[in-house]
Amino acid sequence: MEYVSAASVPQPRAEAAAPSARGGGRRSLAAALLAGAVGAAVVLMASGQTWAHGQAAVGGGALPLKASGGDITGVPSALAIVGLAALVAVFAVRGPGRVVVSVLLTLSGAGAAVTAWLGVGDSAALDEKAAKASGDAAATITALTHTSWPYVAVAGGVLLLLAGLLALRFGTSWPAMGGRYERDGTPRPRKARTAPDPERPEELWKALDRGEDPTRES
Repeated sequence: MEYVSAASVPQPRAEAAAPSARGGGRRSLAAALLAGAVGAAVVLMASGQTWAHGQAAVGGGALPLKASGGDITGVPSALAIVGLAALVAVFAVRGPGRVVVSVLLTLSGAGAAVTAWLGVGDSAALDEKAAKASGDAAATITALTHTSWPYVAVAGGVLLLLAGLLALRFGTSWPAMGGRYERDGTPRPRKARTAPDPERPEELWKALDRGEDPTRES
């Protein structure tokens, strides 16, 4: 009776694991890029929109006032810029540096979402405008209403947060910017330079251009 050793048995699952991991890395990379870029753009766009309306009592009448996201809080837009820079930096570094940048990206997204959420019911910016318009430092805004733009900024911050979490989870398998890597992550071997053949026609012409006699033996 013949016996087949365990070493000779093929392992299809092990061979299929590497392509599957590479495919997952590419999908996570595309998802992180899309989520990060869209999230930062959404936060920046929403921060420039009107977040709150109100009225200030001026001269016996009511003066309508409004405040943008930047008037209420400039933190979400600032963190969106930081997160966008961190998203680009993720591909410029490797090893521990990539982890640090991924953490920064995650914190930027979380901070943008939280500060935008805190700005939903904020009336300080409109109270300040009401005080300036009425000339009374104690004046406050009335008929305060808020738009949906703060919630849009929150959604953008969540997308940035998602990009950071993807970078933390899968970033070690992503390629570095400008690196010479194959699809499996191994460095590409450099081609060795070969000495030019002096008998080739183009080499003969080059020798003549340099004033040399290509027919003379050295």
